Amino acid sequence: MKKTARILFFGVFAALATVASAGDITGKIILNGAPPKESLLPLDPLCKQLHGSKSATTRYFVVGKGGALADVFIHLKEGVKNPPPPSKKPVVIDQKKCEYLPYVVGVQTGQEIHVLNSDPVLHNVHPTPRVKGNPEKNFAQLPKGPPLKFKYDNPEIFIRFKCDIHPWMYAYVAVVPHPYFAVSGVDGSYTIKNVPAGKYTLEIYHRRAGKMEKEIEVGASGKLTANFTLNAPK
Repeated sequence: MKKTARILFFGVFAALATVASAGDITGKIILNGAPPKESLLPLDPLCKQLHGSKSATTRYFVVGKGGALADVFIHLKEGVKNPPPPSKKPVVIDQKKCEYLPYVVGVQTGQEIHVLNSDPVLHNVHPTPRVKGNPEKNFAQLPKGPPLKFKYDNPEIFIRFKCDIHPWMYAYVAVVPHPYFAVSGVDGSYTIKNVPAGKYTLEIYHRRAGKMEKEIEVGASGKLTANFTLNAPK
């Protein structure tokens, strides 16, 4: 076998071996107890008009049927070795009806975040990181203007994005040094795909209900289920 062919063969073999030794982590997050009542947002007349007859409230606890809890950030806190480089595909946050969507999002260190403004009003995008080396920036963004781009090289959970023009507008970005993370949906479920086989500390983090950890082991193939229950604050 020629040298070039051998290199190609072993490269393909290594790639297939990596895929074969990866599994998915799935689960569901449940909130035990009744969440605190949400507050109405103090919308100005124009933003209120965008919402029409529907009222807008805070989104501290988005709870579905059976206590399913959304907006929980789930990630591998410990155990990840040799993480892949960040995706070239940006994470997108939009501004619609004077709210940031999504409210909670995850991103890998070095991965771009693109913030859009789909509203017919002026916004400003003002992330306020706390970790040294993650820069604080503040940009005005015209209606339907081009995306504003951000990138963070240091892990931080959560970086707050706010709009100083509309002080009720917030989004929270969780930055971790690998792609093995997820955010729970409205049904409380989550999936972290293609996790290399190994032992890890899996952490969930909700901004108001707190954190919880679980030691897990991902096998060479198949799925691992890790469910959690958080208690509503009293």
